[in-house]
Amino acid sequence: MSDLPPHDSSAQPDPVDSFEEIIAAETGRDPDLAVIEAGSRTLRTQGGPPGPDAPARPADPEADKALREVEAELATRWGETKLEPSVSRIAALMDVLGEPQRSYPSIHITGTNGKTSTARMIEALLGAFELRTGRYTSPHVQSITERISLDGAPMGAERFVETYQDIKPYIEMVDDQQEFRLSFFEVLTGMAYAAFADAPVDVAVVEVGMGGSWDATNVIDADVAVVTPIDLDHTDRLGSTPGEIAGEKAGIVKQDATVILAQQPVDAAQVLLKKAVEVDATVAREGLEFGVVGRQVAVGGQLLTLRGLGGEYEELFLPLHGAYQAHNAAVALAAVEAFFGVGSQRPEPLDIDTVRKAFASVASPGRLEVVRRSPTVVLDAAHNPAGARATADAVSEVFDFSRLIGVVGASGDKNVRGLLEAFEPIFAEVVITQNSSHRAMDADELAAIAVEVFGDERVQVEPRLDDALEAAITLAEEEGEYAGGGVLVTGSVITVGEARLLLGRG
Repeated sequence: MSDLPPHDSSAQPDPVDSFEEIIAAETGRDPDLAVIEAGSRTLRTQGGPPGPDAPARPADPEADKALREVEAELATRWGETKLEPSVSRIAALMDVLGEPQRSYPSIHITGTNGKTSTARMIEALLGAFELRTGRYTSPHVQSITERISLDGAPMGAERFVETYQDIKPYIEMVDDQQEFRLSFFEVLTGMAYAAFADAPVDVAVVEVGMGGSWDATNVIDADVAVVTPIDLDHTDRLGSTPGEIAGEKAGIVKQDATVILAQQPVDAAQVLLKKAVEVDATVAREGLEFGVVGRQVAVGGQLLTLRGLGGEYEELFLPLHGAYQAHNAAVALAAVEAFFGVGSQRPEPLDIDTVRKAFASVASPGRLEVVRRSPTVVLDAAHNPAGARATADAVSEVFDFSRLIGVVGASGDKNVRGLLEAFEPIFAEVVITQNSSHRAMDADELAAIAVEVFGDERVQVEPRLDDALEAAITLAEEEGEYAGGGVLVTGSVITVGEARLLLGRG
């Protein structure tokens, strides 16, 4: 780990200084949002190889075959939307594996929006301080191997297959002992924890799949628990109010942990603070103990001044757009400070140059990602109203579109009306489509709702995603609008992932 600088009290801000410059921004933010400049001249032209965070299929036919076989086996298990709220099965798997999740410290992340971006930022900061990291996030954009990262890069296909084969006998053993077989997500969680122990990693950064208390990831006792903004999503499983949802998500807060709280609705904050008191956890709150002091839009991202637990960090370039990403950065910084004991065991801040280097390296592909120019085509995986509102604000701030066409394919279990209403002010027209998932809302059903929101003259239906992309690009290129036309593909991570492949990014 890089040495932290000696303490210089003269460089620290006065603790009684006002904190009124901290932006009290909205609590609803997209799961993760980035701008990675890329592009191709036509829809059918390759936009270049995918980056390290969005791996393509293995080039080696044998490796690809082996990965497909593992994917096929995993597909026979309960999917991520079919739940039996219990950690008994994953706990049984951890037991027969020798409790691998207890062989390293961890940072656990829950919330409604912003989890994956925050996890990536935490990972980048820890890696910059020369710690070996393991990161577990979901869902994936293109490849299942994205979910498990080691040293800041997705696990290779061969290692992914090896990890599965190594623990497969133990998975089958637990299957035989339980009322229900381990689910798809539980098996992947077991693989991640086993891979992190085998590496071994110095610290694991773990994003919950859903909720917290009964989420499969919640067999770790994290030193630092992070709660990103809570909003309404998965209401059929987690609760109908932010406070009820917070009750489930508070389950990751363990005895004597440090809790990093992003700005929350009042009822959610009350629930989270009560849980912290019950388990004697230390709490740091965005807007009080840490936060965003200032932000400026910059070429390729934004320039930030953040207040952390140990003082202010100035001139941090973050190559991601949107006010909410600045808040995600503040949360990530506070989490890493807490992990290193800044603000408790040690008063000095983290080394500013190392922090700058880390934030400048952050990438979050697959959301607000530019994959084509002339006209510009942007991908963003907003899938709930809060995320859509944040994306709409960011698009308005970052891009100067005179005519923006939406391509929307959503899942049937989401608040699609709320999502469409959030995008209505920025879309000139919308092309309704559907992805290949069994969870996808039928295009005609989604279109009926879209007509109510946009009006019939602004809605076009193209059930096939490739046709929808072609139609949207044609609309964006209409005479007189060519220079300022753009396309935003959104509504679902799956829709974005499939569009990314069609547009040559994987």
